[in-house]
Amino acid sequence: MGTADASSKAMEFSLAEKKPKVIFVLGGPGSGKGTQCANIVQHFGYTHFSAGDLLRAERDSGSENGNMIQNMMNEGKIVPSEVTIKLLEKAMLESGNDKFLIDGFPRNEENRAAFEAVTKIEPEFVLFFRCTEEEMERRILKRNQGRDDDNIETIRKRFKVFLESSLPVIEYYKAKGRVREIDASKSVEEVFEAVKVIFTPKAEEVKKCCVIL
Repeated sequence: MGTADASSKAMEFSLAEKKPKVIFVLGGPGSGKGTQCANIVQHFGYTHFSAGDLLRAERDSGSENGNMIQNMMNEGKIVPSEVTIKLLEKAMLESGNDKFLIDGFPRNEENRAAFEAVTKIEPEFVLFFRCTEEEMERRILKRNQGRDDDNIETIRKRFKVFLESSLPVIEYYKAKGRVREIDASKSVEEVFEAVKVIFTPKAEEVKKCCVIL
């Protein structure tokens, strides 16, 4: 147990020491954040992690941790924040990069507080894809064509969970001036144009202006 604690502390220290640039990416189901994360990775060299994907990969690995995650999911319980955060830390350290998009996390205030306490890292900002429920529902139904109509109920439950759990996180960072909000109801191309403005360094923008002039 002592060895595990020591390696965990070493991991925390080395990750915080790297001073990585972390951006949380939040948005309701169907807001298009996955598509835009792929664009950001391609154009700006970030590494993209989905907390859900990391948990599923660990669950399928057959490790002791994976068995615990499987059991909790089977019982409908939420996996403890620390477990998700440790997986994120490990993936960030192993990536070799220092710029990260963390997609769909933190899901709630407890996730947020735990991430900052465990990693000693605050996000550079939160990239929030705002989209109306009507538009998100339309996109998901289009994407899920052929499934049962009662899938609408599942979609609406997911909207409700997002509003209740994730909006307080967005409000917390908004109060600190760390939210960059995007109108995600537009086309993929238009949304990415707005994203590019946020990710393009100011010096580069000035240089472009000078060249045009």
